[in-house]
Amino acid sequence: MARPSLHTAVLDSVGRAITSGDAPPGTPLTLDGIGAQHGVSRTVAREVMRMLEGLGMVRSRRRVGLVVLGIEDWNVLDPRIIRWRLQGPGRDAQLRSLTELRHAVEPLAAAGAARHAGPQVRGELLDLARRMRSTGEAGDLTEFLALDVRMHELLLRSSGNEMFGPLADVVAEVLTGRTHLGLMPASPVPEALDQHEAVARAVADGDPDAAEAAMAAIVGEVRHALARRDGERVGS
Repeated sequence: MARPSLHTAVLDSVGRAITSGDAPPGTPLTLDGIGAQHGVSRTVAREVMRMLEGLGMVRSRRRVGLVVLGIEDWNVLDPRIIRWRLQGPGRDAQLRSLTELRHAVEPLAAAGAARHAGPQVRGELLDLARRMRSTGEAGDLTEFLALDVRMHELLLRSSGNEMFGPLADVVAEVLTGRTHLGLMPASPVPEALDQHEAVARAVADGDPDAAEAAMAAIVGEVRHALARRDGERVGS
C-alpha cells in the first residue's frame, strides 16, 4: 500500500511543477534528479516518469533523456492534469476552458438523456434533484457535491452518445475543484437548485428541449460567474 501512495505523491509534485510552469517545456528530467529531489529510489522515479510520459507531459530524446513537453502535447482531459492545473497559477484559464467544454457538451447530453435514459435513471435523477435541494438548503456542501457529481455523470453516461460518457470524470474534477478551491457560494443559489430540478423533470418527462434549456442555464451561469470574477479582477 505504501508504494502506490509514494508514486502518487511524487507524480503530483512533478506534475504540478510542469503545469505551473516551474518546469517549462524543454526542461530535462532525470531519474537521478527526481530521486534526489524527492528522496525516492530510481524504481519509483522511473515509474513516475513512465506515467508522465503516458500523460504526454514528457518525452524521451536521444542524448538528452526525458524533457518536458508543452501543453499542446498533454492529455488535457486527464483528471490528474485538470487537478494539477486547478491547483496552480493557471487555475482561471483552466476553469474557463473546462466551462466552455461543459457549455458545448452538457446541454446536448441532457437532451440525449431525455431521449434515451431508462426508467431507473429517470427516477434516480428526480431523487438526486430532491436530495440536492435538501442538502443545499441545509448548507451540507460535501453531500451536495457528491449528489451533483452523480447527477452530471448520469446525464453524460445516459445521453446515448458514447463520446460524452468518458467526460464524466472531467466534469467531476471541475465540480470538485471549484468546491475545494472555495469558488462555490457558501450554499447553492436557489436558481441553481431550480434548474437542476428542471433538468431532472425534463429527462423524466422525456422532454429533450426542456432538458437542454435547463442544463444550458446551469452551465451558462457558471460562465457568467467566471466572467464577473474576471471583470472584478481587472477593475481592482
